[in-house]
Amino acid sequence: MSNFTIFADVTCDLTKNVRLEYNIEYFKGHMTLPNGNEVETELEWNDFTKDAFYADLKKNPNGYSTSPASPEEIKKAFRPFLESGNDILSLSISTALSGTYNFTLQAKKELEEEFPGRKIYCIDSLRYSTGFGLLAVKASMLRSEGKSIDEVRDFIEENKFCVHQMGFLDDLSFVAAKGRLTKSKAFMGKLIGIKPMGEFDYNGLTTVIGKAKGYNQSIDAGVKYIKKFIVNPEDQIIFIGVTDRMKQALEYKDRIEKEIKPKEVVIMDVFPADGINIGPGLMSAFFFGTKITTGLEAEKKILNDILNTK
Repeated sequence: MSNFTIFADVTCDLTKNVRLEYNIEYFKGHMTLPNGNEVETELEWNDFTKDAFYADLKKNPNGYSTSPASPEEIKKAFRPFLESGNDILSLSISTALSGTYNFTLQAKKELEEEFPGRKIYCIDSLRYSTGFGLLAVKASMLRSEGKSIDEVRDFIEENKFCVHQMGFLDDLSFVAAKGRLTKSKAFMGKLIGIKPMGEFDYNGLTTVIGKAKGYNQSIDAGVKYIKKFIVNPEDQIIFIGVTDRMKQALEYKDRIEKEIKPKEVVIMDVFPADGINIGPGLMSAFFFGTKITTGLEAEKKILNDILNTK
């Protein structure tokens, strides 16, 4: 295996089993609870249960907030691996959503002075949650194939716009409240039975490109959409990120396995670092496909053709 360590920040939503399987490290962030206490965000539920967390978040959406790891905390996470002789490839949540990437650059600058012989590469994934986690897993696969840190960095930079998202979010008001969506679009997300369906864009945000009527149509449309854009499904691991819509995630997984036949489909919890800013009601698949188009013109047309097919 090439001698470098892969880091992702806590918003990658990779479970412990996946992190261990692919040898991916992560650094934590912070969240403020409704009682005013600040705790670390982790990729474990620990003091919470998933159901209790999302139930409380739904009742008290403004009671929680998040903040990223500081440059000093990132340096503390990186340093032991640099001391052991490893280079570091760090992937971060989209800069459109967080300052984490810029903090990794600050940490990199200072650590390169301390470890002049080591390489530290930082990548802005322009993705979030398990879409960003999927890039980290792909980096690990390439490392296992013997690719150098430079080769892996170049691949991820060249292919991050090939990572797609397709699923629904019941209520867009949570993301709108964090300044990540217009209020008019958020209102659309509250219409009875309407499921806004989103895709990643070139700005590192999620754009609503279609509206399904109910869970059944959204799942059916999602499977058809993936078929249109996925590349070499038999070689792919597809992640399904889910907050509190496990029933729908299991149905989506079953449909994807039967109709698309990827190498594997893995359902991943969305942990608090992302969940606070997404809210309850997310169920979305993340996969590698053709590179997204400017303005998502092709993606919008395909999805709306699917949704309007009787």
